[in-house]
Amino acid sequence: MLIACLDLEGVLVPEIWINVAERTGIGELRLTTRDIADYDELMAYRIALLEKHHINLEDIQKVIASMGPLPGARDFLEWLRGRYQVIILSDTFYDFAMPLMAQLGHPTLFCHNLDISNGWISGYALRQDNSKREAVRGFHRLNFKVIAAGDSYNDTAMLGEADAGILFNPPDNVVAEFPQFPVVRDYDQLRAAFEEATARLS
Repeated sequence: MLIACLDLEGVLVPEIWINVAERTGIGELRLTTRDIADYDELMAYRIALLEKHHINLEDIQKVIASMGPLPGARDFLEWLRGRYQVIILSDTFYDFAMPLMAQLGHPTLFCHNLDISNGWISGYALRQDNSKREAVRGFHRLNFKVIAAGDSYNDTAMLGEADAGILFNPPDNVVAEFPQFPVVRDYDQLRAAFEEATARLS
């Protein structure tokens, strides 16, 4: 049995923090794991910016409520769910992601939790360190084979642990640093990459 593991932001939905940056005018919030590979460093930076500019959870949720999946994402996900067990492995937070999950047909999502104090984001609690890679390791212990797709630095450990890893529309710096992973640029190419990996693993 094959499991398909997908990153969320940049693969199925737009980058949440980039949308927040555009709505609030806080350009520094545009930075993602494409720019800062260390997730703890990135989140500490974001939380400090939110406090500095008086942006609370409700402000962010209003932005997210106006977002939708990337064009073609829902059709691709429906195709994938017809052929594989699908798990979304993300470094986002349930407080952010659930409205987007509804728009995607409620796929299974493994992600993290925010620490909220009187409506303000005070911190976060990771499910565990390197949770995407550890989830794939767990699936392997259950004797599943895994095909994984992601777009950024924080996906590469997951891709490396999987039986087949695919980079979806990654930035050039990630491509240069991780040449071992095939690169696709749209959902048609991603379908073909999954089919090719499936044939190889069968």
